[in-house]
Amino acid sequence: MIIVAVSKGQSLEKIHAAIVSGHRMFGENYLQEALPKIQALKHEKLEWHFIGKIQSNKTRDIAEHFDWVQSLDDIKIAERLNKQRPTSLPPLQVCIEINNSCLTQKPGIPLDKLPALIKTLKTLPHLHWRGLMSTITEEYELVARTFFQLQQQGHAIDTLSMGMSNDYKKALSLGATMIRLGTAIFGERQGR
Repeated sequence: MIIVAVSKGQSLEKIHAAIVSGHRMFGENYLQEALPKIQALKHEKLEWHFIGKIQSNKTRDIAEHFDWVQSLDDIKIAERLNKQRPTSLPPLQVCIEINNSCLTQKPGIPLDKLPALIKTLKTLPHLHWRGLMSTITEEYELVARTFFQLQQQGHAIDTLSMGMSNDYKKALSLGATMIRLGTAIFGERQGR
């Protein structure tokens, strides 16, 4: 099981403390906040995960500065990330974010649109589809079931990113391979 330390809203000092504690993977939701951190910590061997909603005008910076995108939910965004990923970098690792609920204010793709996005991803050489992600606790069982069905269908995916500080135990019980912990690692964010 892999832990991504969600460092949004955290100071460089707290991130340094997490690095000293052994964390190498950090998740960020907001590009403007993430870029200065990535620059300041470029001498460290860290892996940066973009876990927030992706706006089309931010895809170039995401493609150029992140190792992973866990919140992919749109074909056009996938095509932009692929086109803008520098060829000098390895393929961008991506998870498709699922949201099959009526919570339309939450990001994610409904299950009925998943096959079209998967089909597109298979044609994009600068993206490497790794699996599924969910932020909605009530959907973890559905997302886990979908993940394992996709594996049984022959898709070479290995990442089921579910679980945050308040619900990671449920996610792990369902087979999550990656969890995203913020409060559990850093405490409450500044300004909350």
